[in-house]
Amino acid sequence: MADKNINNDELIANIVKGIESVKGENITIIDLREIDNTPCDYFIIADGNSNTQVNAISGSVQKLVSKELRDKPWHVEGEDNAEWILMDYVNVVVHVFQKHIREFYNIESLWGDAKITTIDSQY
Repeated sequence: MADKNINNDELIANIVKGIESVKGENITIIDLREIDNTPCDYFIIADGNSNTQVNAISGSVQKLVSKELRDKPWHVEGEDNAEWILMDYVNVVVHVFQKHIREFYNIESLWGDAKITTIDSQY
């Protein structure tokens, strides 16, 4: 279970670092705090080029967050087929997609009123 004492900013920074360390792409942070009835405070969305890379991104995030913050996701879904892996850290939910699956679901469009930040990866 997620530790309520963990700062969202620290968690987000470590998640982004975990995604970038295995070259996850198109990292987007959606701030849902100003919107009513949302499932969490933030979504972090990224994509990979294959199920192998999507699994690697998920593993990297979980390993880094565990090491740095001693936290683990409350729930993880989608690791079997690795087209869309969801990691639920309670206040922050991470979605890692294969590119074509992300384009199909386009979940960013569902939260048009939210503040959306795109991370410019350095590779």
